[in-house]
Amino acid sequence: MKKRVITAAVLLALLAVVVWQIYTPLFVIVIAFFSSVAAMEIMKCAKVNNKFILIVGTAAAFCIPFFSSESILEPYMPTYTWLNFINATPKTVYLIVIVIAFFLAMLKDYKNTKFEDVAVSIVASIVVPYAFSLFGTLRDMTGYGNQIGVYFIFYALICALGTDTGAQLGGMAFGKNKMSPNISPKKTIEGAVCGIVFSLILNAIALVLYNKFADFQITRMQATVLLVAEPFIAFLSMMGDLTASVLKRNFDVKDFGKIFPGHGGVMDRFDSSLFTLPLTYIVALFITG
Repeated sequence: MKKRVITAAVLLALLAVVVWQIYTPLFVIVIAFFSSVAAMEIMKCAKVNNKFILIVGTAAAFCIPFFSSESILEPYMPTYTWLNFINATPKTVYLIVIVIAFFLAMLKDYKNTKFEDVAVSIVASIVVPYAFSLFGTLRDMTGYGNQIGVYFIFYALICALGTDTGAQLGGMAFGKNKMSPNISPKKTIEGAVCGIVFSLILNAIALVLYNKFADFQITRMQATVLLVAEPFIAFLSMMGDLTASVLKRNFDVKDFGKIFPGHGGVMDRFDSSLFTLPLTYIVALFITG
């Protein structure tokens, strides 16, 4: 318990620094670091031993968040400069090159590298980093410096972390009926309902506070859509957590990693968020498009 508390305190301190520097390159560097660690965790858990795939996959996972926005390196690199760079080559070209490189690595070391290794590595080094890159996309989707984008990030995180916290507390207090006993025996239907309600309340409070202090206001229509969508996103955040549990059972591991003592790895902390970020992005596109 002491280890978990200390780690939580360190993570909160890191979050405070990242929020403070959210409009500097430090923001994307932290996201890129988490993205690369998550990719490595998945590949290691899946026992991918091909060093080329591990190195290239981890490097790709680190680089992908830098393509999330043309303003991601402001104020140290002008938007038009970075935009010209990331648009010089279509992003699909990079993806095709990575996939082909993985398959060539499989052919070169076919005795020790299976198709399953390549498939897992593609998900780990492309799909997961794309979800992480949505932190940058959400931040700048309404314009660099527009605080609504930052609110979208916190909305997605509250949908994930608030639901998880509420479900744990609600399950301890009221839990009786198992939600998915074969995947995660501790999760209950009562806890799930509490988690959704708790995250909805937190997001409503966050919305009120945002509109009170922010320069760019969220309209009544936008707020209505966000709050109506919140329970659905919160529910799917639990599906993300269960998906991660299935992966860990398939890989026969307790945690994806050990980077956060007492809390596991990056994937253990962000599994739900990797579901809420894309869904939040869809909702954000709808209300700002």
